Amino acid sequence: MSTIRLTVAQATIRFLANQYSERDGQRQRLVVGCFGIFGHGNLAGLGTALLESELDDPRRLPYVLGRNEQALVHAAAAYARARNRLQTWAVTSSIGPGATNMVTGAALATINRLPVLLLPGDVFATRSAPPVLQELECFGAGDISVNDALRPVSKYFDRVWRPDQLPAALLSAMRVLTDPVETGAVTIALPQDVQAEAFDWPDDLFAERVWRVPRSAPEGADIAEAAAAIRAARRPLIVAGGGVLYSEASHALTEFAAATGIPVAVTQSGKSAIPSRQPECAGAIGVTGTAAANALARDADVVIGVGTRYTDFTTASHSAFGCAQVRFVNINVARFDAVKLGGIDVVADARAAIDALTKELGGYRVEDAYHRTVAERVADWDHAVAEATAVDGCEPPTQAAVIGMVNAAAGEDDVVVCAAGSMPGDLHKLWRVTKPGTYHVEYGYSCMGYEVAGGLGVGLARPGGDVFVLVGDGSWLMMSSELVTAIQEGVKLIVVLVDNGGFASIGGLSESVGAQRFGTAYRFRSPSGRLDGPPLPVDLAANAASLGAHTISATSCAEFADALREAKASEHTTVIHVRTDPHTVAPASESWWDVPVSAVPGVADTARARTEYDSHKRAQRDYLRPTRDSLREDS
Repeated sequence: MSTIRLTVAQATIRFLANQYSERDGQRQRLVVGCFGIFGHGNLAGLGTALLESELDDPRRLPYVLGRNEQALVHAAAAYARARNRLQTWAVTSSIGPGATNMVTGAALATINRLPVLLLPGDVFATRSAPPVLQELECFGAGDISVNDALRPVSKYFDRVWRPDQLPAALLSAMRVLTDPVETGAVTIALPQDVQAEAFDWPDDLFAERVWRVPRSAPEGADIAEAAAAIRAARRPLIVAGGGVLYSEASHALTEFAAATGIPVAVTQSGKSAIPSRQPECAGAIGVTGTAAANALARDADVVIGVGTRYTDFTTASHSAFGCAQVRFVNINVARFDAVKLGGIDVVADARAAIDALTKELGGYRVEDAYHRTVAERVADWDHAVAEATAVDGCEPPTQAAVIGMVNAAAGEDDVVVCAAGSMPGDLHKLWRVTKPGTYHVEYGYSCMGYEVAGGLGVGLARPGGDVFVLVGDGSWLMMSSELVTAIQEGVKLIVVLVDNGGFASIGGLSESVGAQRFGTAYRFRSPSGRLDGPPLPVDLAANAASLGAHTISATSCAEFADALREAKASEHTTVIHVRTDPHTVAPASESWWDVPVSAVPGVADTARARTEYDSHKRAQRDYLRPTRDSLREDS
């Protein structure tokens, strides 16, 4: 076997440039580039290797200089989501704060099950002169570094102490990145001295490899059992999650819903799995859902979960499904999720399972009366949305009006990006979608600061349409740095910077638990010692302009509409700064979220909130899978 002499870093970059994923016969580069920030822990190794690769062929594995390591992991995760988890980016950092900055991004990727590859530098393997700069000295162990903080938030973690360990680590990393069940953050820590070591590598390591992403087929018995439960239902409801989008099953789901008449409610990550205009689309479900979908959920006797993790926001903390005899049919590629809520577990790719279920059900269709009920509830909600997003007499603009105007300005190929605060809930309720993948709200980790970085990742993944980044002042102040990277890379973003003077979402939650919006407003400390003085004089528009974006301030609905038109017509990144009223909220979801309230209230507001909390707790329930005997009796 012939060999080639390269450093560990050179071998890593050459290997990554030759990895491909494939599904349904379509092949694409798996790792399309490398985000990073250089420091002493990765500059001489990976930095030099990336330079050499760029000088040889800038398109082989392009390097993008970022501003914050956490944000770069967010951008990689957003790219992976926009590409249905078939492609991603690597992210490299130095040892020390660069590496630990990536922990939050890794947690987000793993919780959302999005593939990202992290390549942090590490301490010297030889331990020649400890402690080196930024080295954590652990008195009880000599082989621990700050990179070990990435272990619990990574789906695969390895540290390459010797060059000959690299091939096994890289192959394991690719396996996890392309596994629909096990994917998430993958970390390969590379000691800085090992990165620069030379080794004779077998040529085969650098051959093109294709990692096939499977479409696992369902078991026939599981499909038959699921179909029997659906046929016996009078008020079935589909809950569509992100798995529908990742398996590219949107068309199959829409056709299934149209053929059967079963309404479809969508989770945050599942929104855009079915067009909003589709008659069977009941809208968002759960805590941030629509009154229509939640009313259907309360009465549903069979709930068909497709590609959903059933988070507490989706299930309203196990209070959403009120029918005493409710059953669950759960289609998921991961058995871990398929058995939740005691469901009939159909472990399979979403598209393959929907196709099989369509065939098994034959000419099944819901009763006409139920179909009319669905239509009436959706029509009522549409009316509520129209009222909430109306701009007449709305000065200053409400957040709902801002969302409505952005939705109206967006083209069918444009994408909306958001993550944390009150806007994800309002978007989930109010935003209208036309195509799969055009709604991109990170709510698995609800990470403040994701928005601009996520917009960068989406913009790199989906060239052609505009990317609208909706971000509140709280998230903006935490992390807006990758706006500079987007401008650097020529990625056009339209950033709608909503200024409501603090943490509006937590302010509302604070009120609901009787905490009087304590600690949620951006204000001076008053002579009383409390943060209840005048508003802080923060100029967010000037801040955005200082980062290189064209910036427009809007104080009315008319000005905001003009700003949207200007931003759409521009070829460059634009930030539209608009002030809104934090106390004007979107229509209620008629749902509940379990946030415990103090059992020993010190103020009257808290006492009232505790009484309400205890009332909701009584509606919370456990769900057990019915026995096959009971299924036979009911059928």
